[in-house]
Amino acid sequence: MNSSDIIFGIFFIFQICIGFMGNSLFFTLYMYTFLILPHKKKPLDMILAHLTLANALTLIFRGIPLIMSSFGIRLKMGDTGCKIVLYIQRVTRSISLRITALQSTFQAVTITPSNHKWAWLKHRISVFIQPSLLFFWMINMIIYPVVILQTEANRNATVDGLGYYSHYCKSNAYDRHVASLSQSTVFIRDFFFLSLMTCNSIYMVFLYRHHKTAQNVRNAIQSSSRSPENKAIHVILILVSCFVFFSWTNTFLSVYSFYTSKKEQQPEKFSNFFSSCYPTICSFFLVKNENRISRINFMKTRIRIFS
Repeated sequence: MNSSDIIFGIFFIFQICIGFMGNSLFFTLYMYTFLILPHKKKPLDMILAHLTLANALTLIFRGIPLIMSSFGIRLKMGDTGCKIVLYIQRVTRSISLRITALQSTFQAVTITPSNHKWAWLKHRISVFIQPSLLFFWMINMIIYPVVILQTEANRNATVDGLGYYSHYCKSNAYDRHVASLSQSTVFIRDFFFLSLMTCNSIYMVFLYRHHKTAQNVRNAIQSSSRSPENKAIHVILILVSCFVFFSWTNTFLSVYSFYTSKKEQQPEKFSNFFSSCYPTICSFFLVKNENRISRINFMKTRIRIFS
């Protein structure tokens, strides 16, 4: 254990603790709304509930092993533990990707003008949210069991050859053509959903600017500062931009780590750090668009006063 490992460990501790508490808070808020205040729930709440749940699971199952390994604590999870941890990491990361794309699509359709040819989707897209979320979970849980077959505990200090490698787990060596096909499939999938997010973001920026230029400059500024729709657009654009940046950074680092013959821990730690950045900062941007937390606290304060 050296100084760089300790620095990584400290960063991971702050990252995981802050991100997990933030996402757990929002997940609890959405569950509270669904169960206690169903009349206040919004169509977007279902998407955000699944997103915060996936983010929290990603941070826990990715962060705890990284923190322990950074401080020189040897994990003895065994083959079964490695399979479970890596499987949940892959599934929740993919779920986060798909749900963020669904979130940007939902918002883009919602702000579509009524005279647009796609305006008919505005009143129907809410019907597709729950089936889409269920489909995302099912398809990811089905396609990732291959991870279970390829993963085993890392019992050697050094590992050479193709495959995934961490301080506690590694993937079994397999044929270069199979590895290339697997990585290409993941890359194409990520590229598709990231492109969908980018297109939705460009479309929302175009609509926002068109709406702003159609009004008086002063009125547009005032309405944009007060409109919940514009606040939601700003939040989603920031989230999508952050997700695209961190996702591509993590993808390139993962590809480098996968194909390099001499496995090193530093690229893998950077890859995991960037992969955990989006789940961590997600809750910070969601709180900008969520005023129900202050309302709930205000209601509780009034109840205490009158009681």
